Amino acid sequence: MNKSEEKITRLLAALTVGVACCNGSVQAQNYPSKPIRLVIGFTPGGVADAIARLLAQNLTTPLGQAVIVENRGGASGAIAYDMVAKSPPDGYTLLIVGATAAVLPALRKNLPYDLERDLGTVSLVATAPFVLVVHPSVPAKNVKELIALARSRPGKMSYGTVGAGSPPHMMAELFKMMAKVDITHVPYKGGSDNAIANAAGQVEMSFLSVPSLLPLLASNKLRPLAVSSAKRAAFMAELPTISESGLPRYEYSNWNGVVGPAGMPKDVITRLNSTIARVVGTNEMKEGLYRQGLEPQISTPEQFAAFIHAEVEKNAQLIKHIGMKAE
Repeated sequence: MNKSEEKITRLLAALTVGVACCNGSVQAQNYPSKPIRLVIGFTPGGVADAIARLLAQNLTTPLGQAVIVENRGGASGAIAYDMVAKSPPDGYTLLIVGATAAVLPALRKNLPYDLERDLGTVSLVATAPFVLVVHPSVPAKNVKELIALARSRPGKMSYGTVGAGSPPHMMAELFKMMAKVDITHVPYKGGSDNAIANAAGQVEMSFLSVPSLLPLLASNKLRPLAVSSAKRAAFMAELPTISESGLPRYEYSNWNGVVGPAGMPKDVITRLNSTIARVVGTNEMKEGLYRQGLEPQISTPEQFAAFIHAEVEKNAQLIKHIGMKAE
């Protein structure tokens, strides 16, 4: 290729890039011009489903397009994550992602997607502090006393969860590791089953979500000791954190946010992020989240990406400590 031909080739390449950028900019300016799918990796009725429906309801007006919730349950959310990761990166297919997503990379050897590489972050939406509860027969009125009791009974106490690798399981194992106690894991099929079993005295303690816990608190069938989050929960402000009541620096919460396929136009991400921030800040959205035991929590796309990275690393270290093997 001579110098003249080389110059022409470079000029054509520059023009191609310019046209692509222009088209992307026009697309972003017109976004959204059709309904948006908001995918959930779980069946209807759970926390992710409740968040998705709250968001869909409140985003429709400011975006000027319908936001349609689509449940794609299976494989602890991995089916939905893979589907969205392989969707066109145009902002019309989004996903509610949660804490379980940051556990899966350490538990599954051959995931068909890479959480951090194949999905692009939009915004964190909410965090969900869980409540550390004990059966009323347990002679511990706070976290410090519970730790002392567990140390005096190595291997004789038990805790319930909704299954291995679930956020409550990770919370309890982090508690065990930091407190240096030996407490036996007993998995149940769901949060309600776990709560009922704890109230019946089948296990001594659990980390429970607020919706599964409230009916049993009212009847004094469970005793709440503390919340798992770094700060006190607005909807249960009287309860201390685990960190401030006996186990300094402890923190583990469930969380949910919005992502899409990697490579979405920056202007589209910015539009979605700013709209979600406004919506989550409304009284209607806040009240809806509080009813689900959730704390409103927004972020920039960059902050959310860093948060997910930290969660993936934390869970990988914790799972290695537990000795769980990837399937």
